[in-house]
Amino acid sequence: MSKFDVIIVGSGINSLVCAGVLAKRGKKVVVLEREAVLGGCIRTEALTAPGFVHDTLSTAHPLFVTSPGYAELKDQLHARGLDYGNNATPTGILFPDGRSLVMSTSRDENIRTLNALAPGDGDAYGEAMGFVEKNAELIFALLGNELWSSQIGKMMLGRVWKQGAHETLAFFGPAMQTCRAWLETRFRSDLVKGLLAPWVLHTGLGPESAMSALMAQVVAFTLEAVGLPIVKGGNARTVEAFRAYIESCGGEFHTDADVEEILVDGGKARGVRLVDGRVFEAKQVVANVTPTQLYGRLLSHGSAPEPLRRQAADYRYGKGNMQIHLALSAPPDWPEARLREVIYLHLTDGLDGVSRSVNEAERGLLPAEGTICVAQPCAVDPSRAPDGQWVLWVQLPECPRHIKGDAAGEIAAPADGRWNTDVAERYAERIIARLARHIPNLQASILGRKVISPADLEAMNINLVGGDPYSGECSIDQYMFWRPLRGVKDHATPVKNLYQIGASTHPGPGLSGASGFHVANALAKR
Repeated sequence: MSKFDVIIVGSGINSLVCAGVLAKRGKKVVVLEREAVLGGCIRTEALTAPGFVHDTLSTAHPLFVTSPGYAELKDQLHARGLDYGNNATPTGILFPDGRSLVMSTSRDENIRTLNALAPGDGDAYGEAMGFVEKNAELIFALLGNELWSSQIGKMMLGRVWKQGAHETLAFFGPAMQTCRAWLETRFRSDLVKGLLAPWVLHTGLGPESAMSALMAQVVAFTLEAVGLPIVKGGNARTVEAFRAYIESCGGEFHTDADVEEILVDGGKARGVRLVDGRVFEAKQVVANVTPTQLYGRLLSHGSAPEPLRRQAADYRYGKGNMQIHLALSAPPDWPEARLREVIYLHLTDGLDGVSRSVNEAERGLLPAEGTICVAQPCAVDPSRAPDGQWVLWVQLPECPRHIKGDAAGEIAAPADGRWNTDVAERYAERIIARLARHIPNLQASILGRKVISPADLEAMNINLVGGDPYSGECSIDQYMFWRPLRGVKDHATPVKNLYQIGASTHPGPGLSGASGFHVANALAKR
């Protein structure tokens, strides 16, 4: 039996930020991770061939470096080895016909480039960035703070006082717009639409989702501001830096520590019991888990109201995700040399291609030509591969969680609908064949390959249900004020001294650590 100020269940980015902030404020914390490896969706492993380093799950850090947790802890983390590589070409698009477009971190350059493609497109892009800037206080307050708070209430009242109710409410019309509506209304170039549309996939949305226009605009704004920072030496260096700092403050980490039950006495959380029988006690418990885990597995039936349990049972998960990690003997010979410097390059035939693939995946089909996201960490961190060699991190964000068929009619669906090695490898072959059409030296340069299916993702991290990397569908009814559940506010639970953080909670997925920061900030004041 151990006593701590705070127990944190899970060791993902929100847990690390929560533990780091609490440790800095003088609290003794213990982080319990059910897997053998710390970090949740932050892992770096030798997946393919000797000398090659791969970020197994997540990779870039644009949301983290703009977060309040990073602002508070960056000095401590960088002193313990965290370092970033970055450049001025964060993202780009490559079409099947070989045409491409690269986005810069310079707004003026982006406006000129887009206007050159189609007169007026650059101006429309500049207007969208101006909209984000004009409403930055409101947008980033809603996306980054506790929504059920006096701070948000005062901010909204102040906005109404200054602008009037009509002008304030006028913001929410375009904020609810779909990405398709925005792109088709304001832009002419198919390349521009293709550049921006895939980014909504990284927010757990599709081009037809409510709020997807705003999220695409916020992503573009963020990419201009900070690019796509990649951790030098691998994303696991993030975990190592957090661990070193937290342990220096007296905190502890335990792996292979699977929590079986959150212990509740008199309506208050007092600790946890592990599957192996060990008990940890603390004044507060913070659970980085999904609602289905929290209310269906970790809390006994008398600990939470039945209506809330039913809401948790109805919580929906989004599309699956798949990854292909490649070790290459030479850098990829893209159609244009500049594409080798792009950190995240999307391959799709544009807005309609993204929309079509989302629809196919949501209907349980393997997309015929799903969007391919290729990350090139060696463009900013050569240490990921031996001299002159290369690593590709390939993400397929439009995969069915349960397979009903194949939109291309080539791969038979498993009888049980579950991903297996054969289906994953055959689907990976389809993706690599598409890449090879653009990279003549690809097939001959592959030294090693690792395919990670949606089923593999869930096996590595219990929060990635069905391979959903965002721990829950991000539709409007499961977002903002209604995330994680409509029956709770912010990160509170019906059990006193028990809090929920993570991608299933506001502000949702991504490596920002925001939910962990806000809960830590609240607990540190007690």
